[in-house]
Amino acid sequence: MFERMRNSLLALAVLVFSAGSLGAQTDGTYGGFSPYSVFGLGQMHQSGTSWNRGMGGVGIAARNHRFINILNPASMTARDSLSFMADMGLGGRISVFSEGDKRALNTTFNIDDVAISFPMWRHTAFMVGVTPVSDVGYNISYRDIDVYTQQRQFTSTGNGGTYQLFAAAAATFWNRLSIGAQFNYTFGNISKKSTIVNGDESYRTMVSGDSLQVNNLSGKFGIQYEQPISGQSVITVGATYKLSTPIIGHSVHYRELGSYDRKRTPSELKDKGLRMGDELGIGISFRRGDDFLVEFDYTRSDWSKSRMDQVSGFSNVGDVVFAPSVGQSFRLGGEFTPNRNDVRSGILHFFRRCTFRGGVYYDQSYYTVDGAHVNSVGATLGTTLPVFRWYNGLSVGLEFGSRGLSSSQVRERYFGFSVGFNIFDIWFQKHAYQ
Repeated sequence: MFERMRNSLLALAVLVFSAGSLGAQTDGTYGGFSPYSVFGLGQMHQSGTSWNRGMGGVGIAARNHRFINILNPASMTARDSLSFMADMGLGGRISVFSEGDKRALNTTFNIDDVAISFPMWRHTAFMVGVTPVSDVGYNISYRDIDVYTQQRQFTSTGNGGTYQLFAAAAATFWNRLSIGAQFNYTFGNISKKSTIVNGDESYRTMVSGDSLQVNNLSGKFGIQYEQPISGQSVITVGATYKLSTPIIGHSVHYRELGSYDRKRTPSELKDKGLRMGDELGIGISFRRGDDFLVEFDYTRSDWSKSRMDQVSGFSNVGDVVFAPSVGQSFRLGGEFTPNRNDVRSGILHFFRRCTFRGGVYYDQSYYTVDGAHVNSVGATLGTTLPVFRWYNGLSVGLEFGSRGLSSSQVRERYFGFSVGFNIFDIWFQKHAYQ
């Protein structure tokens, strides 16, 4: 009993520590890096654990008693009734940026998610965790010739991001219908800065920027329905909806003209009418027993009423026309286990117990630049290696993709990797002694 309590406290301590460390990244380090993160809240982080990301990011209609699925709160009732589950994921990305004959490379590494889940009573379950929402990371510079000051150096930098602390509960009715609700607290810090250095020293250096502290309270609802079709085959349909709610917090806009003219303007974000976009997701999956799954998901997020194009710190992106819009995502993925019950020794038999995954996706950004969306397309691969007993495992995922405006010469090609630690244990059994 003492060991169970110690493990529980340790898991909660890791969760709290992770939330604190995620929210503190405004010191020049990058959780993500992309020139397109200059817009709005930054580049949206791909949701889900390593299990989801290995299948292209699907999970709205997935039910699996071996892994925590954070994409749909209704899915957490697909579990062994006495089990405790935990997941911690780490991820990194290598990005190559190209513009004509110019090339640049950047690498990032960050905690992707921490989540724990356990049953509450019959046919119900509870989940709590933290995961990234958006990443801001860029460093853009170029030179220009001015008729008065000769040469000028323009530099624009940004870092930070937003993260989500969530708690969810779900219940299953009539053994087929599952309904879940999730409370979300979004928080984070974003810093954006622009500098103009003139070649003629008689002209002052100009610096302007915004320091943003963002908070948001929201809710998410999920539903899943399972329909057996033959033998061990099941079709599951799922849906999620995340509410559009106000963004609160505060911002500081500053401007410096040399050492002679300095101005700081603090303001409350709740007075700006800012809002997070809502999100609707639907999915359908086919599952055969415990060894095969294929799923298709579609999500739509509406940011057109977020007012980010009217607030400094979200909209100050130079001469381009930035406008919040409607984002969409199409994802297809699945997994396969050759023989989960192969107990023979040897490397070949070990890999027959492993689960292999793959997927593809197409994302359309939640904003437009000069009237066009920034689109992403990619493919993923993944596997889970069984570790020790029960359903403990080590999940590894790879991602290959590209991002950019179709009308722009700037192209981002990236290679991502993720590592997930899947922890499973039986906590709530009573031992009988003779």
